[in-house]
Amino acid sequence: MAQVVKLLKTWLSPISVRVDWALKLKGVEYDSIEEDLSNKSPLLLQSNPVYKKIPVLIHNGKSIAESLVILEYVDETWKQNPLLPEDPYDRARARFLAKFVDDKVMPSVWVLFKKKGHEKEEAIVEAHGYLKFLEEELKGKKFFGGEKIGLLDLALGCLPNFAFLLEEIIGLKIVDPEKFPLLSAWTTEFTEIPIVKESLQPRDKLLAKFRELLELDLAAAPPK
Repeated sequence: MAQVVKLLKTWLSPISVRVDWALKLKGVEYDSIEEDLSNKSPLLLQSNPVYKKIPVLIHNGKSIAESLVILEYVDETWKQNPLLPEDPYDRARARFLAKFVDDKVMPSVWVLFKKKGHEKEEAIVEAHGYLKFLEEELKGKKFFGGEKIGLLDLALGCLPNFAFLLEEIIGLKIVDPEKFPLLSAWTTEFTEIPIVKESLQPRDKLLAKFRELLELDLAAAPPK
């Protein structure tokens, strides 16, 4: 029986694109459904009644919410091109670091759009500390998953676009090749992977939208 896979998302969300990448990496055919978060569809509200957020994966009528949970579900359901390593410790480490990205890394980068003066300098130091931790994780590896992309690569995959926005909007080069040579090389390698490249948000469109959000002061938290 043919499987029915749907992904509820928005083009602006850096979180939704993780699931696009995972499904494409696995070779899973799916319907991509664009949501208007200012007028949430009955399908979204029914599929994620607790948080009412995207992304939501619907597989044969069953819904799964929260991007990192979805990535693990995808990995366990479709075994080809695994996202997580076989070793239990390495699997636990990858999960820990993916959560670290969501809880620490991306919030520390996001806040740089809003901070000024001394607070901005302190925020840059904090963000650099987290990025240095990730730099160490890349030693001896092409990707965080080794020679192939894995869970942590997908979790951190929105960083290149956030780095682009920071440089264009406030003139800050957050992933400086001199400070973070491995992380800088990773951003180039990762964004050149065909399935990654084709799903990344168009930078000109993304830049225009983020400038609009910042001007309207609607960017208090990353889009979900």
